[in-house]
Amino acid sequence: MTSRGSGGSTAGEILGGMTDLDPKANLHRYVKQAREALLGKLDGLAEYDVRRPLVPTGTNLLGLIKHTSAVAAGYFGEVFDRPFPEPNPALDEGVEPDEHLWATADESRDDIIGRWHRVWAHADATIDALPVDAPGSVRWWGDVPVTLHLILVHMLAELSQHAGHADIVRELIDGRVGWRSPGDNVIEGDEAWWATYREKLESTARTFT
Repeated sequence: MTSRGSGGSTAGEILGGMTDLDPKANLHRYVKQAREALLGKLDGLAEYDVRRPLVPTGTNLLGLIKHTSAVAAGYFGEVFDRPFPEPNPALDEGVEPDEHLWATADESRDDIIGRWHRVWAHADATIDALPVDAPGSVRWWGDVPVTLHLILVHMLAELSQHAGHADIVRELIDGRVGWRSPGDNVIEGDEAWWATYREKLESTARTFT
């Protein structure tokens, strides 16, 4: 078993050699890293495991992919008058309110991941085409005016939150965790080391009961 952590990251790993101070380029890079981390949580898992809910509220890996692609399609599409040319289960009328949070029986894993890639290609085109201060309007916020900078920050927060959800869900499935892939950027330790570590935390917590 491994456990998540960030202490092992170097500046080079985080920045990937990027040294410019362009806010759009920097935010775009972090958005790409976060979405790669989220998608990577599905690697090596069976169809059942990527679909099954692991917590009482139903959070599941393939649903996180479906949800974030639906959200990205809206924020980098309609918001800047560059609509994504496919139905959006998060925004379209007449769909169940939770439909974007899980994979239905008639949706394959390839369907959802394929749409994810198309959505992000569309998002990347929007980001590349517009200046960081490009204006937009978010209908589902009450037609609030925004800029591309604000939407990049918002989507980075969205992706990072759900990548964290996916990390926990993946650990519940098979004990594997990591920054962008299983075993990446984690403390090394065998089963006995982790058992001792967890017991130390549990023993400390019990002193507060």
